[in-house]
Amino acid sequence: MANARVDAETTTVGRLQPLVFPLVALIAGAIQVGAWGYPFAETFLRWFLVVTVGVQGIWAFLGHYFRSDDIAAYIGWPVGNPFQEEVAFANLAFGTLGVLCFWLRDGFWTATVVGISVFMLGAAAVHLREIRTTDNRAPGNAGAILLTDVVIPVVLLALLVTTRL
Repeated sequence: MANARVDAETTTVGRLQPLVFPLVALIAGAIQVGAWGYPFAETFLRWFLVVTVGVQGIWAFLGHYFRSDDIAAYIGWPVGNPFQEEVAFANLAFGTLGVLCFWLRDGFWTATVVGISVFMLGAAAVHLREIRTTDNRAPGNAGAILLTDVVIPVVLLALLVTTRL
């Protein structure tokens, strides 16, 4: 049964899922900037924090916590490891911070961007090490998630710096 779920997630849609949340953030930001003239960097930063850090973090928590064996297999890791629960709660913590960025700003945004950037870039380093040392090219290790683990922190940090200029 677990293999059937993992097989379903290795379809193109499953492999591209990490790109859905940034796309939603881009669309929401573009609507506010284009239709209502909101400030570019602040608007996009807010939507990336709320959707890509917040909602996606809570989504990742749900997978790592309630479907831990499926997600472990999707990443190419051994199943049955309680480490998945630790990753789940880290995702829940960042997800909560991201959602709170809808209402809280200033230093809260800075702390959220720094924290999630360390977490995601660290995850990217682990993915790259896994590719290099074990040739783990599972979609959850070497696919779109690797791309977003690098690009999202760079975007967040660039937008944060731009809003502070």
